[in-house]
Amino acid sequence: MGVDLDDEMLVTARRKSPDLVWITADLASVDLGRSFDAIVMAGNVMIFLTPGTESAVMRNLTGHLDAGGVLVAGFQLRPNGFTLKEYDRLASNAGLTLIERWSTWEQAPWTAGDVYAVSMHRRRLSGP
Repeated sequence: MGVDLDDEMLVTARRKSPDLVWITADLASVDLGRSFDAIVMAGNVMIFLTPGTESAVMRNLTGHLDAGGVLVAGFQLRPNGFTLKEYDRLASNAGLTLIERWSTWEQAPWTAGDVYAVSMHRRRLSGP
């Protein structure tokens, strides 16, 4: 299942993966009516969100995770842009705990100063 607010992005997604369900919706408010073992935000999702909605997106996606499920997100790190510190704070506030971080989707080790990060957070079994 995939969600995007941009219909043109979904045209491409549907063409590439026609067997999946694709939904036009806002990640801050979408209700998919089910939960998942894993949610993946690839393609710099966090830095393309409407400014100010990052916390709502994190809370909503966490609400779509099974207890113990994982949220994996990769995004570019730019000077004066959305930071890992802010991402980790929003994740923690939403009830997630960091379990892994890499500098690439191929799981190259993370080091300070990298320009890209892929983070895996797990939904806590209880409480935020």
